[in-house]
Amino acid sequence: MSDRITVLSKRAHSWRRWAQLTAAGFVAVVLVSGCGQPADAFDATPGKFDFSADSTRIMERMAFQEAAWSSGDVEGFMSAYWRSDSLLFVGSRGPSFGWQTTLDNYRTSYPTADAMGALTFEVKDVQPAGTDYALMLGAWRLERPAGLDTLSGWFSLVWQRMDGDWVIVRDHSS
Repeated sequence: MSDRITVLSKRAHSWRRWAQLTAAGFVAVVLVSGCGQPADAFDATPGKFDFSADSTRIMERMAFQEAAWSSGDVEGFMSAYWRSDSLLFVGSRGPSFGWQTTLDNYRTSYPTADAMGALTFEVKDVQPAGTDYALMLGAWRLERPAGLDTLSGWFSLVWQRMDGDWVIVRDHSS
């Protein structure tokens, strides 16, 4: 019994440490992204920082994801994600890293077009977090054929501008 408690304690400590490092890393990335920027570069007041074109592009990427998923194109859906081993996805089974791992997990969880269903997003908020990052909060819904449950939940995304376009670098969906 004592060994089991020790193992559980170590797992809880590891999880807390991972969460602390992830949060600290995100804060550091957002703060470091401001290095060398003018003091008003992140001021979202009108005329100071115009996020409208960026927000429009991010929403276009979300619309493309809906269409790709709903047509059974998982790889097309994944095109909005950072193609890197450092991509972080947190779902009901916990965190996983990597674009390929995320793709494989989607293929396992949704093996057929019927299982994938029709995806819709309802974006509640998208805000800049500096000039090259954006934070998004929304809801997702999968309408599936009779005999399969309709699924729904929430997501929070961290978008990053890379190579002239926006990609998802962190996804927490539940």
